[in-house]
Amino acid sequence: MHNFTLKIFDMAIKLQNISKVYGKQYALKNVSVTINRGEVVGLLGPNGAGKSTLMKILTGYLTASEGNASIDDLEIDNQKIKSIIGYLPENNPLYLDMYVREYLRFIANLYKIKHAKEEINRIVQWCGLIPEQNKKIGALSKGYKQRLGLAQALIHRPEILILDEPTSGLDPNQLVEIRKLIKEVGKEKTVLLSSHILQEVEAICNRVIILNKGEIVADEKTADLSKLVNQGEQIELELDKSIAKEDFNHLNGILKAQAIGENKWLIHATIESDIRQQLFELSVRKGIKIRAMQKVESSLVQVFQELTVR
Repeated sequence: MHNFTLKIFDMAIKLQNISKVYGKQYALKNVSVTINRGEVVGLLGPNGAGKSTLMKILTGYLTASEGNASIDDLEIDNQKIKSIIGYLPENNPLYLDMYVREYLRFIANLYKIKHAKEEINRIVQWCGLIPEQNKKIGALSKGYKQRLGLAQALIHRPEILILDEPTSGLDPNQLVEIRKLIKEVGKEKTVLLSSHILQEVEAICNRVIILNKGEIVADEKTADLSKLVNQGEQIELELDKSIAKEDFNHLNGILKAQAIGENKWLIHATIESDIRQQLFELSVRKGIKIRAMQKVESSLVQVFQELTVR
């Protein structure tokens, strides 16, 4: 148990006008964001966008050049805050000559955890480390090292978990395992994670913040991101017979007709055009039946590219 009082029910991470300057180069510029308890937030951006810098400021490893960072109105450099944050850095620094349980005992002692043996048993089981718990860390696979990194971030039962590229360098099987573990953690904690794997963010996070050149260019619920870019309307169309690509050119507002399979088309049109009604009328004129017609939302990849390639 923590020996201090925090209003856990309304705990929020708050960044207000945060900037970080190295010489004359801004790594972050006037970043303001609030993350509420229980949110699982993905932090996206190209290399050098400022993701790791933001996370290091939140965990107290770096001091902001300007602005204020707080959790529940307590400054980030307050020692009380450090005991409610779990942090997995990008490079996952581990003591390779230590054994798994020895390392976790060392971390438990740093946090002055009571009943450390029981807590180590709990976290070893929860993070799937039992098969490797008696090995030296240097002998672990990359996947198990990431599990151990998560274990050290979680052993003191933090309220907030900050993960910097937690699946970097993992093979597909390891990636699935770590992703599943993070989703489990996200059911009961506030999680902020950065990743280059856009599908991972879509699968895990309910909110996405996109950084570009040190500034926030998007902050939306994952499901609403496609509305941020003007990609027009996309309709996936399946017919029972073939049709010529040129037949679509006569429709009002058509941008492109793209064949994506046998008698299947992806139709790009302006938002203003009533393209579905026109497609129905075209099928009647041609004596062709429509097997399926559905709107396709823009993918997170499209949104990311549109907002960061500028």
